[in-house]
Order: sequence, then C-alpha cells, then structure tokens
Amino acid sequence: MQSTSDQFRASSPTIDQVGVVERAARFTKRSIKKEAKMQGLKMVLNMIDLTTLEGMDTPGKVKQLCYKARHLHDAVPGLPNVAAVCVYPNFVGVAKEELGDSKIKIASVATAFPSGNSSLPIKLEDVALAVEAGADEIDMVISRGRFHAGDHRYVFDEIAAVKEACGAARLKVILETGELGTLDNVRLASDIAIQAGADFIKTSTGKIKPAATMPVTLVMLEAIRDHYFKTGKMVGMKPAGGISKAKLALHYLIMVKETLGDAWLTNEWFRFGASSLANDVLMQIVKQETGSYQSADYFSID
Repeated sequence: MQSTSDQFRASSPTIDQVGVVERAARFTKRSIKKEAKMQGLKMVLNMIDLTTLEGMDTPGKVKQLCYKARHLHDAVPGLPNVAAVCVYPNFVGVAKEELGDSKIKIASVATAFPSGNSSLPIKLEDVALAVEAGADEIDMVISRGRFHAGDHRYVFDEIAAVKEACGAARLKVILETGELGTLDNVRLASDIAIQAGADFIKTSTGKIKPAATMPVTLVMLEAIRDHYFKTGKMVGMKPAGGISKAKLALHYLIMVKETLGDAWLTNEWFRFGASSLANDVLMQIVKQETGSYQSADYFSID
C-alpha cells in the first residue's frame, strides 16, 4: 500500500529539466512591437505587488509605500494602479487607512514568514490578525522542512487549514523554490498547494536566492495549466524576487500567454512580487511616450 507521500509524488509528473530550460529560454527571443510593448508595460504595472517586508519597517515606511502606490500614475496620466501593497500583519491597518478607496488590494504575509517554522496554531493566529485588520490577500509560506522530510500530507493539511482561516481573503502559497532543490520538487509542491486550495502559487519570499526564475515559473505555470484542463478551475501565479527590469517582466507575460492563455493576463490571476520593478516600468513607459529616459532619481526608491 502506498504512503500518502508516495501517492502525492506518484500523481505529480517528472520534469525534463533540459527541456524546461530550453522552452523558457525561447520566450526571451520573442520580439515585441512598440504598441504591444506599451500595452504590456501597463499590464505589468497593474500586476505588481509593491512590498516592504523588513525588520526595520515602520508605520512611516508603510505610509510612504502606500503613497507611492496611489501616485505612480503621476508620472504619466492615465496609467493603471499597481495590484496590491504587501506588508506584515501588524501594518495591515496602516495600509488600509492610507489606501482608502483606491481599490489597491492589501496583501499580508503570514504563517511565520519567511521561514515557516512555527506551530499551526500560531500560524493561524498570524493569518487571523491580518484578515481581521483588513487584508484582502494572505501570502503564506509552506513548511519546507516537512516537505523535504517527505511529510507531504502535513504540507497539504496546513495549506488547507490556512485557506479556511483566510475566509474571503485570497490565499497565495509561497513554495520558496530556491530551497526545494529540483524542478520535480517544484512541480510536486505546486500540485500539493493547488490541490489544498491555493488561489495563487508563488515562487519565493524574496529572502532566498535563487528566487524567481523563468524555468521554475514555467514548471509552476504548467501545473496550473494541467489543473485547469483537469478541473476547469483557474489558479493564479506570482513570481517574486529577482524581477527588477521591465524587459524581463515582458518575457514573463509572453510565457504566461503562451502557456495559459489570455485569461491569465490580468492581476486577478497573475502578479509580480517586485517593488523595484515598478520604477523601471515607469522609466520605460516615459521612454515610449517621450522618446527619452527620465533619470531614476525622478522615482522614489520605496
């Protein structure tokens, strides 16, 4: 009789690493014409989760980030908002007050971010704190130690419990792919998270290198695609960490379009976890509009 761990692994396909790397590289060769490039840049901007997740975060820093989120379009009138601002649970109330009626979502990390090393009751309290303060989205981390120990049922049950604690808030499940070791493990962790009820699967906390890569993201997109073909249910994707240039972000969008289709080209189903990306996107948009670059000094760092 198969163990639960063996059952999870048996239902998850083996990944051809060489093939994935080659397919991912091909997406970077696509040429993007001027009109499509502007459309893509605006799309990227609308998919960004502006994030501050440091031990030295203060209410003032969170307010500054929220101000930036609300005023990014000052550089070029008519630009869309970013998707969300992501903060620790104790700053959700500050973000909610600052963002007001802007329609920018409030995301909060939880479950002992970034290590995930805590008991389930404490993780659920962390989630409850964020949700009660007004978080629209919860970004949780899986227990990588349990995953590597082969306790895949624990990982599944923990995600399911966090999903239930989220209530109406959407759940993004962070795999921390830089600690998973192989693309087979990335696919297995993606399948477990999706089956447990994740609304999004997310590559990284941004605290571990490597963070998001195109091959890793492609494996996760294929897990989402296969789940959709099997069940008809859409799951979102969020690469996070290491995506700081607009050109790379556009390559990710091409990969999403060609792997999942146009339905995923919206911030309801695709996000970038990359605060520094916003500035480069703005610089590229201004370049498209005016023919010349503005200095990076024109845009706030945070």
